[in-house]
Amino acid sequence: MNLDINTLFLVTMDVEIVLGLLMFFVWTQNFSKRSLAWWGSAHMLRAMSIMLLGLHGSVPDSLSIDFGNAMLFASFALTWSGARVFDQKSPEPAFLFVGVAVWLLACRLPSFSTTVELRTLVGSSIVTAYVWLTAYEFWRARSEALVSRWPAIVVLFVHGALFLLRAPMAAAAHIAPNDKLIMSGWLELLSLEALLFTISIAFVLLAMAKEHTEYRQRTAALTDPLTSIANRRGFLEQTAVQHRGPSNPQPTAALVFDLDHFKSINDQYGHAIGDRTLQVFANTARAHIGDAGLIGRWGGDEFVAVLYDATHERAATIAERIQLAFEKAGADIDGRPAGATVSTGMAFSSRGSFELPVMLLQADQALYRAKKEGRNRLAIAAPVAAGEDGSEPPPPDLMQLGRHNAAA
Repeated sequence: MNLDINTLFLVTMDVEIVLGLLMFFVWTQNFSKRSLAWWGSAHMLRAMSIMLLGLHGSVPDSLSIDFGNAMLFASFALTWSGARVFDQKSPEPAFLFVGVAVWLLACRLPSFSTTVELRTLVGSSIVTAYVWLTAYEFWRARSEALVSRWPAIVVLFVHGALFLLRAPMAAAAHIAPNDKLIMSGWLELLSLEALLFTISIAFVLLAMAKEHTEYRQRTAALTDPLTSIANRRGFLEQTAVQHRGPSNPQPTAALVFDLDHFKSINDQYGHAIGDRTLQVFANTARAHIGDAGLIGRWGGDEFVAVLYDATHERAATIAERIQLAFEKAGADIDGRPAGATVSTGMAFSSRGSFELPVMLLQADQALYRAKKEGRNRLAIAAPVAAGEDGSEPPPPDLMQLGRHNAAA
């Protein structure tokens, strides 16, 4: 089989159909992955476009060139929209047809239809714009740590750059029409690149979809479904990563929060109001802690937080601001006078050398004192005593925390 343009067109069309069907098949296994449906549609539309472009000379140019290219641009627009859907954004349907509209309007101009270089420049620019927009969508959502994002970004960027080469090639062919052999070789090479791009991007996108599912499942296992903050396991894993040891000491504060009379709120207003109260506190605490540390739900109505590189005064100020803000927000929960407040225990280490379990136990003991002294207040623990040899006591069992919840 000779590697000519017609053969490449035929192979590329078949590959697009197979990959499109593969995308649809994977989508049927998990309908929540709507991006796969967008990408599968893009492959099928691209196959129809290639079929029309391959009929050039056998059918009117208005069908093969004008409409065929319009379908090509629409297919890349679908790929871009699929990238937006993949990252939980709206598909922006109005922008799907911008490239198609520009192309079809330009085709109505007599000078545009007769100037191959201009048509190639406009067409290449439209494709490159959609391809680079797709790469940008993946890049700006890079905070979601998916390894397969980066191959997708690289492949899309390179393909967009190579597609732009078609414009200077068309200009060169017009200037030197006798170098048909060289021009034909370049065209075959770019067509082969388009085939390789189709295959590679399809499998990279499938890998992204799989990795994204696994990432969401892993994240869900570490997140409290009610408050959307870290659960106990997630909090411990995050602090294990964030915590810096004695080799790089820094002031560290551990906070334990416990909602006051939470059982009474549940009994009086029902569990729906109780759940909403927990959500209000989580949102309040998260807003005031921000990037200064980590917040997690320890269990029931108890929450824990760690503040890194914060002075004693700043840590206490953050805790008090959380209390005041929650007292205001918890006075009325969805139209019910819940009067929710929170008690807080804080442990602080200026050396940054205490283990987290020790600090949390200190904060829990201080919390017990805050409850005993009247609730809705902050109690600060004294530093833990070191052993006679200067060593720190062994870490306690974290399951000891929360023992006073029943009396909260």
